[in-house]
Amino acid sequence: MKKLALTLFAVVIGTFLFAQSKKAEELVKFSVVKHNFGKIKQGTPVTYDFEFTNVSGKPIVIESATASCGCTTPTWPQQPVAQGKGNKIKAGFNAAAPGPFDKTVFVKVAGVDQPVELRITGEVLSADEYAKYESSKDKKSSK
Repeated sequence: MKKLALTLFAVVIGTFLFAQSKKAEELVKFSVVKHNFGKIKQGTPVTYDFEFTNVSGKPIVIESATASCGCTTPTWPQQPVAQGKGNKIKAGFNAAAPGPFDKTVFVKVAGVDQPVELRITGEVLSADEYAKYESSKDKKSSK
């Protein structure tokens, strides 16, 4: 009887662990997971829409989208996304400090432990540096 109970317990735990091993990538498909803004002007906020499609067999819920720092502000759909339908996670970046940046947005899908990681990168230039950058681009395009 003890062996039967232990075997049954092992089967139940194994089934539970297997059911929890779904990956977010099996439920949602993002068109891109990394976006490079390139060179942007300091103090000029930018946003990018990470588009995704629900590739699961049922509606999904995006529980949250959290950023790696306070300079990045993600927004996500608050309603379930139907099977086969698309939506977007919007990542906003405030561009307050000059220098290169590499920020991550963690997207939590209901029923999945591991979040999807979306990344935004680029370089924030001061107003003077940005003016020089734009001027050099204009010179190259006029040749």
